[in-house]
Amino acid sequence: MKPTIYLDADACPVTAEALAVARACQVPAVIAGNSTQNLARHLRRGDPRTPTGGFWVDTLPVGVGADAADFAIMQELQPGDIVVTQDIGLAAMALGRRARAIGVRGRVFTLATIDLDLHIRHEEKKVRRQGGRTRGPAPFEDDDRERFAANLRRLVEESLRDGEREH
Repeated sequence: MKPTIYLDADACPVTAEALAVARACQVPAVIAGNSTQNLARHLRRGDPRTPTGGFWVDTLPVGVGADAADFAIMQELQPGDIVVTQDIGLAAMALGRRARAIGVRGRVFTLATIDLDLHIRHEEKKVRRQGGRTRGPAPFEDDDRERFAANLRRLVEESLRDGEREH
């Protein structure tokens, strides 16, 4: 089986790039997001919506609760799949399931660094809770899109090579 790319689509600036990689690599993609969003706007008229031997794409609308998309993705996720997310917690859960995870700026999350990422997130949250300020993200640039697309393609190719899917 081919890996599936799962997009945590809430505020995801690289949905078009992720779908372009899925089309080029002929792997399925699932866009998960708040049911109030128009997730279908990302689909092309000719995109297959049901499983085929290659590329197909579907939407996974979820409720408006916090982390609803994360939990919906985790219910579907299989080893070798790839999660596109800005959420370090979802990335950690995906890695725990032997899936891959990539941030929207192209950073590939790894088991070797995810604990530190979670620790930094926790410490920054403590500072904000106490009224302090932390540095926000840098502006999103075209270089981020290019890095994301290149690294996502590499992850797909690695997953296809590794053949981690057992279905």
